[in-house]
Amino acid sequence: MIDRHLDRLDTTGVSRRDFLALASAGAAASAFAATMGLPSVAVAAPTGKIAYLAWSASTEYNQLVSKGAAAAAKDLGFNYALLDGQIDAGRQLNQFEELTTTQATGGFFNILDGSALKRASQFAETSRVYFGAVWDSLPWFTPFDGGDYYTLYANPEEDAAHRGVTEALLTAVTEKFGGGKVVALTGTPGNWCETARNRGRDEAFAKHPGTQLVDQLPGKWLREESLRATEDLLTRNHDIVGIITQNDDEAQGAIAALRNAGLRAGEDVLVAGADGTSLGAEAIRKGQQVATSGNSPVFTGALFVSRIYDVTHGWVPSVPERQLYWRPTIVTKDNVDAYVARYVNDDGVEPFDYRRMSKVLHPDDWDPQADVYPIDIEQHWRGYEKPAGWAPPAAYAEAKAAGEFERVKAEYADHYKIKFDGPGPNARS
Repeated sequence: MIDRHLDRLDTTGVSRRDFLALASAGAAASAFAATMGLPSVAVAAPTGKIAYLAWSASTEYNQLVSKGAAAAAKDLGFNYALLDGQIDAGRQLNQFEELTTTQATGGFFNILDGSALKRASQFAETSRVYFGAVWDSLPWFTPFDGGDYYTLYANPEEDAAHRGVTEALLTAVTEKFGGGKVVALTGTPGNWCETARNRGRDEAFAKHPGTQLVDQLPGKWLREESLRATEDLLTRNHDIVGIITQNDDEAQGAIAALRNAGLRAGEDVLVAGADGTSLGAEAIRKGQQVATSGNSPVFTGALFVSRIYDVTHGWVPSVPERQLYWRPTIVTKDNVDAYVARYVNDDGVEPFDYRRMSKVLHPDDWDPQADVYPIDIEQHWRGYEKPAGWAPPAAYAEAKAAGEFERVKAEYADHYKIKFDGPGPNARS
């Protein structure tokens, strides 16, 4: 029976003994609740299990998110697992359903198809297991629609971030070549991140009339897919001087395709990416990549783990805190060394103070350690058709009208002491 559950979970880093311990803890809690005439309860203890449900464990981005989640979980007393969705949203949903049967403390998604979050919310409400989600979601679906156990939807603010990355690329293309033809690798069609990054990209092109976006193909966030797409773009287009990609894994694929074609990234063709991965930052140092958006995947993992810690220890988020942005930094050759020192070649020094992210552990001096602020639903989902009869959730509309969004934004700004683009809090002097 246990082995069947483990097979369905399709886990990375979950042992049979670990699963048994989790299942036993959940069974004990439920049995106690039953004897007391209470509904079934989820285990929400510092020794609980938390999981990152990634759409693929093969991308460097998801590996780095997992690194941050694992480090934060360790500091906060959680057991941790990375669950590999293997590019299958249905598998991810099954993994979460199985996770809830173990009475786990919680988990968070980077889901391939955001429409699955509605079903995940139902699992969470039934089992009383908290979860969050980064990147994709069902358009116009919010944590308020999902229920109290959908505690956080959060993303880097991608319009501005990818506009900044694209502007860095186009400025470099103009300085080096006087302008010219640029091609693009996109993500997964319809995905919120792809839509936002494309919008920011296009806004940057509007400011650089000497450059032209002449063609694009989906790289689907993957290195191999992007290598093949870049090869096709090079075959279809001549005299290309720039490639703007949707993430650093795609940029790595583009750089490899250029190499295979006898072209030099950074010399013959300029490349830009996104997400601020280790390989992206190192490519900037080597002169192979112009820029990336440093949203720190490690921060992503830490943000969600600290949120799940807080809500399972009695803290209740305000309405604006259920949906959050954070502001990435644009990484170029001018600031890459500091980024690498903190986020890449860190010599084992954690880039964040994970315990200080917790409002439970640090009620007075908590620090988001990034420029974090509430999401405006109407702005976030612009470009997507609203469902018939859609209106903002009542709690959201009331909080907006009462000035709660401005209050929370100011509160987070006031507590933001450890700067995202500065030295880490644990840096050795």
